[in-house]
Amino acid sequence: MGIYLPPPFLFLCFILFLSCPKFTLAQTVTVAVGDWPPYITQELKHDGVVSHIISDVFKEMNMMPVVKFLPWTRAYKDTASGSFTATGVWMHKTERENDFIYSDAILTEQFVFFHKTSFKFNWNSISDLTGIKMGGSMASSYGPELDIALKKGLVEMERITYPRQNFRKLLINRIQLHPLEINVGYSSLKKHFTLKEQAKITHHPKPLLNNLSYVLFPKQLKTSKSLVLHFNKVLAKFKATGQYDQYFKDFKAGRYNKK
Repeated sequence: MGIYLPPPFLFLCFILFLSCPKFTLAQTVTVAVGDWPPYITQELKHDGVVSHIISDVFKEMNMMPVVKFLPWTRAYKDTASGSFTATGVWMHKTERENDFIYSDAILTEQFVFFHKTSFKFNWNSISDLTGIKMGGSMASSYGPELDIALKKGLVEMERITYPRQNFRKLLINRIQLHPLEINVGYSSLKKHFTLKEQAKITHHPKPLLNNLSYVLFPKQLKTSKSLVLHFNKVLAKFKATGQYDQYFKDFKAGRYNKK
């Protein structure tokens, strides 16, 4: 049975409809990432500070971000094929430009050499690493100099999936050095090792690499070119207003730790 609405009521409904804000359904975007605590990890609030920044940039773009955790190699390959909107975070390598468009830098990292305190180690150039067995991570780059030395076979590296595996190798003398981002390294040590074991590992004060990392957008997707321009514009806004710095102030203050 129909309901009769008098003309004045219909007119009022029409005016209210016109005055209501127009809401559009946000487009879902999926960002494939690898586990990279304390920057990107499901064990922290917002999946870590870098995941938080990436997600908030997309939200500012009126998009609904989904962070999908995968092994690093799969995150890279599947995103390159166009299965995901973007992947992060990665340092610059020229060959990656064949598959991806780089965003502006979203993270500054410092890589160092971890080693046992009992291992007397010093270095000034990559040539000083000859004859020293190192442990690395799958799909990771260690900067142009070390990457080239590895490719030429001038230095030796065994690669695994998780940093904790290399730290275990350090403790039992299977390897002598583990190049790794400093905050990532100490986060892994704190989580997976006893205080006694942690005390046996240190890092060399000379940085291997001061590195910038980026979000990568696949060239396979036609939307990537315009999307990365919009992403960079919002990221620049975050940096200009101080919002970007606030994320890392919260990070250093422990505000991403889950209770």
